[in-house]
Amino acid sequence: MFIDLAEIFVRAGAGGNGAATFRREKYVPKGGPNGGDGGDGGDVVVEASRHITTLLDFRYRRDYIAENGRHGANGNKTGRNGDNVTIKVPVGTIVRDADTDEVVVDLVEDGQVEVVAKHGRGGRGNSHFTSSTVQAPRYAEKGRPGEERRLRLELKLLADVGLVGFPNAGKSTLISRISAARPKIADYPFTTLVPNIGMVRVDEGVSFAVADIPGLIEGASEGRGLGHQFLRHVERSGVLCFLLDGLSEDPSADYDVLVRELEGFNPAMMEKRRLICLTKIDAMTDEQRAAAVTVKVDGRTPMMISAVSGEGIDDLVRVMYRELQEWRAEA
Repeated sequence: MFIDLAEIFVRAGAGGNGAATFRREKYVPKGGPNGGDGGDGGDVVVEASRHITTLLDFRYRRDYIAENGRHGANGNKTGRNGDNVTIKVPVGTIVRDADTDEVVVDLVEDGQVEVVAKHGRGGRGNSHFTSSTVQAPRYAEKGRPGEERRLRLELKLLADVGLVGFPNAGKSTLISRISAARPKIADYPFTTLVPNIGMVRVDEGVSFAVADIPGLIEGASEGRGLGHQFLRHVERSGVLCFLLDGLSEDPSADYDVLVRELEGFNPAMMEKRRLICLTKIDAMTDEQRAAAVTVKVDGRTPMMISAVSGEGIDDLVRVMYRELQEWRAEA
C-alpha cells in the first residue's frame, strides 16, 4: 500500500540526574564529594533510505521515544548515555512540525540523517559545586528533559519529469514504454491509484526519473477525484509533460482545465517547463491525423505520440531530457 502522509510523536531521552555522594573510605578522614554526572539522553533522528518507498509503517507505529540517560554514581562515575532512536523514511520525505507547520528537514539524499528531537543533558554531580565556602555540597543537578514534538511526514517523489493528464490519457502506458515501471493499465478511468516512478535511460550512464500520478479531473484542486491527493509528487519536477487525448473533441480546452487545476493546487507549478503531447495517434484515422497536425495548444504545436505503437516516443524522450538539462542550468 502506498502511503505518503503520516503523523508521529517523538520524544528525546531525558538526561540522568547527577549524584550527591561523598567519598567514604577507611583511614581517609573528611572524604570530599564524589558524585558523578548523569548521562545524556538519546536523540530522535530521521534517516532517508532509498530502500523505503512508502510511509506505510507509520500507520502501525506512531510513537518514537529515545532512551533516558542513566543517573550518575559515587566515585565520580558518569551515567551511561541513552541510545538514539533512528526513524527511517523514504528519500523525498519532508518533516514538518505538526503544530507550527514549520519545515524541520527536507530529506532529499539517500543516507541523509537529521536530529528532529534533541536529547536532554545529564545533570552534574555534587563534585562540580565545591568552592572555598562550600566544600561539601549536598546537592546535585537534575537531568534536563528531552525535546518532544508532533511531526508530520510528507512524501514527495523525486521525479525530474511529471506526467499530467486526465484519466486514460495514456500516462501509465507511456511510463511503462519508456522505463521499467509496470503500473496497472486498463481501459477505464482511474486505473492508476498511486503514483508511479520510473527511470528513463537516455544513454550510457545518463538517465532521469519520470513520475506518473493518478489522472486529474476538473475540480481536483478542490478535492474531486484522486489526482489532487498526489499532486505534491510532481511539485519537485522541473518539467511537466501534459498528455492530451488526441481523440478528444477539444485538446486545447482539456489543457486549460489541467493548467487551472495545477495553478489552484500550487501557483508555483506555473513556473515549470512544459511539454504538450497528443496521445493515441495509433487509433486515429487519416482524417483525424490531418486535423490533429493543425491543432494549437497554448500557442504551440503539440508533439504527436503513441505509447502503444512507439511512434514519437524516442523524440519525446530526447525533448524531455533537453528541457530537463535547460531547467537544471537555470536552477
